[in-house]
Amino acid sequence: MNIKIENIIKNKKQLFWNLQITGWITYSIIITLNGYSFRDLEFHFIYAAALFSLSGFCISTALRYVFRNLKKLEKPTILTIITLIILIPTAAALHSFLETWFFIETYEKTFDPDYWAPEFKSYFRNYPFDILLIITWSALYFAINFYFTAFEKTKQFAEASALAHQAQLKMLRYQLNPHFLFNTLNAISTLVLDKQSHEANSMLTKLSAFLRFSLVSQPHQKTSLNEELYALHLYLDIEKVRFGERLQFKTDITKPAEEALVPSLILQPLVENSIKYAISTMEEGGTIKLNAYTENNKLYITLEDDGPGLTKANKQMTITSSSGVGIANTRERLAKLYPNKHEFTVISNQPKGLRLSITLPLLYKDKSHRLKENENE
Repeated sequence: MNIKIENIIKNKKQLFWNLQITGWITYSIIITLNGYSFRDLEFHFIYAAALFSLSGFCISTALRYVFRNLKKLEKPTILTIITLIILIPTAAALHSFLETWFFIETYEKTFDPDYWAPEFKSYFRNYPFDILLIITWSALYFAINFYFTAFEKTKQFAEASALAHQAQLKMLRYQLNPHFLFNTLNAISTLVLDKQSHEANSMLTKLSAFLRFSLVSQPHQKTSLNEELYALHLYLDIEKVRFGERLQFKTDITKPAEEALVPSLILQPLVENSIKYAISTMEEGGTIKLNAYTENNKLYITLEDDGPGLTKANKQMTITSSSGVGIANTRERLAKLYPNKHEFTVISNQPKGLRLSITLPLLYKDKSHRLKENENE
């Protein structure tokens, strides 16, 4: 529907002439049929009716030129009202005069041998009808133009909002990269100083693969959970060079959930948060668990660790500080991508650890996949 309206707006000039010609031809037909229905007129009256319409066509075209120039004024309101108050009655009077004059010259003089020229005021006998006609034409002109103008402004506002929305999403996601790079490069530097060149080279290779994936994906783009897991494993491979067996990662993801769409790189900052505040704080390390399943047209994702959880000492730091930017960042991204259509909770796990829960609308790239999944449910 919007595409059709956009095409019409692009051809507004053509639309005007189509409506203008069609409208006044229709007016001529109505006047002719009305004349033959209520008065005993000769066929020759059709020429007079055609001239009535031609008069209206020319006058309304001139009105359009004036109206278009009124729209260009910086403060058109008062001047527009005054102009309309003067212009519309004048245009109606001119149309009424020309109608009567055409009727007399093309019809009455020809078929009435006893014709007697009427008084000047008789030339305006159709004025009440003609002023209503001109007001109707003007109202339709302004209404159509107002609709098109409102549509264009709405479209421009939507485009501006979309650009701002994408800019905000880029800012939210890309602000994570410097933080992640700092940690990784610092770890590589430590490996080099410790003369662990093989480990350092492995870490650089995996960092390159992860950054390549990160740069290809867009902040507003949605990918399948499977693709998201691929990026997550690239990231975890980097971290395992640092933590070794201290970092354990387990998943429990149903088949329908694997193909469900999620925002690109939405899990990496959350896992990074768990590594920083759970795994790295414990000498023996810890485990991060990722679960995902679908139910009632929703995707449920939970991320758990067995760290200290939301203790009073680290609660504020974990969720709102620059070090814990992952959770705050994810909360904002989800709010912008799924306004009022998602849930994101952070709670202490039992008996220990942190539990992050995300609920999203269930979306697939392939709609048929969704149908199959609904049948299985």
